[in-house]
Amino acid sequence: MNLLLDDTIAALASAPGTSGRGIVRVSGGDVRRVLEQHFAPRDGERWAKANRAERHVGEWRLVVDVPWGDAPFQNGLRLPVEVGWWPTKRSYTGQPLAELHLIGSPPLLEAVLMQLCRSGCRAARPGEFTLRAFLAGRLDLLQAEAVLGVIDAADHVELELALQQLAGGISQQMGALRADLLDLLADLEAGLDFVDEDIEFVSREQLLSRVTAAQRTTAELCDQASRRLQSSTRPRVVLAGLPNAGKSTLLNALTGQSAALVSEVSGTTRDYLCVPLDRNGLHVDLIDTAGWDSETSGIEAVTQQRRHEQWQQADLIVWCSDLSAAAALDEPLIAELHHEQRPVVRVGTKADCVSVAWTPSEFATGGDEGVQATVSARDGRGLDELCAQLAERLSAESRGRRQWIGMTAARCQNSLLSARDALGRTAEAAGLGLSEDLVIVELREALEHLGHIVGAVYTDDVLDRVFSKFCIGK
Repeated sequence: MNLLLDDTIAALASAPGTSGRGIVRVSGGDVRRVLEQHFAPRDGERWAKANRAERHVGEWRLVVDVPWGDAPFQNGLRLPVEVGWWPTKRSYTGQPLAELHLIGSPPLLEAVLMQLCRSGCRAARPGEFTLRAFLAGRLDLLQAEAVLGVIDAADHVELELALQQLAGGISQQMGALRADLLDLLADLEAGLDFVDEDIEFVSREQLLSRVTAAQRTTAELCDQASRRLQSSTRPRVVLAGLPNAGKSTLLNALTGQSAALVSEVSGTTRDYLCVPLDRNGLHVDLIDTAGWDSETSGIEAVTQQRRHEQWQQADLIVWCSDLSAAAALDEPLIAELHHEQRPVVRVGTKADCVSVAWTPSEFATGGDEGVQATVSARDGRGLDELCAQLAERLSAESRGRRQWIGMTAARCQNSLLSARDALGRTAEAAGLGLSEDLVIVELREALEHLGHIVGAVYTDDVLDRVFSKFCIGK
């Protein structure tokens, strides 16, 4: 990557197309000269104030002198423009920066960019503004990737996830981890300087405790990144329950199609079935599974194994309890799911088959009622309410478990695994009482891998892969 950081760059920062307002962004050491050449404020005193301020927004008049149709304007075109002006290194890019806000007419915006380029600006490359922010230390690499995550967010969950990462959620955790390991490395290296004087800066017990804690934190981050990569764009909601609990009928009713085979014969479903569900704001892959059975041999064993695999991959399990049957049959299985800390919603099915109106609390278990509902696939009772509750529960589960945006998880997974393994070797060396030189070597390797994640250590090809995905103007 050819990094020309001294160039003054310009680009359209708002979305292409017609709009009420368009934004042109300019960054670099020559921004002030460009502004003075093309912008004339109504009040000279206000320009002087703007130069002294870190940020100033005022109304300006821009002169655009370009061909328009068959002939150019003789005296140029004057437009009211608001300018956000950051003259110091405390801007987004760490350089003098200006944002020009004007009418969002594509021909006018193109004319402005043409004039800026004629004055010495260069058209910005994809992601160059955020790249400059990263290189200036205004963002780390995790936050830089979050900028693209905000732009590419497909729904409110993805947007919230990206905004959390942009705000420094993962960065703070990674920063604290690296800071503690750097302090530990400094203590160990200081101890080597005084080895002949028998001065101990950190005991073996403290060393092992701190490395073990760092290893545990890194393993948790590895698990989070792995789950993020395994999760599809659409959450997986698995229907589970005893045989003939109404799972397949519920899937057909929710999706509005006869996708699953339905029969009064218990155990009709032998394999899982995945159907997209888009209803009342709920956008998931709905998966029907075989009813739970204690049989452990033959085809039944294979059926139960596949059912268990779907449970393990589920973002949410909807346990179907037949309201017309004895509720006690479900209790051991519900308790098992809670013990495994699986996200479960318990739903009472076949509400049309019972004369007494059930309430959610009447079939709650373990003191954890969670999100409950009663439904009837036959008459549609409670289906819309169930979809709304599932959407709310999935949103809550996502906030709790998913802390990485997709591209960050993909880039960082190998570094996290390598850092975890290096910390494991560090802990092993410390526990066996091996030479501190060996401990330091392994600790340095772990820190290097963690440095790749936040961008403290980087190569041009890494920056190319990250910032080439950005659009121009970001």
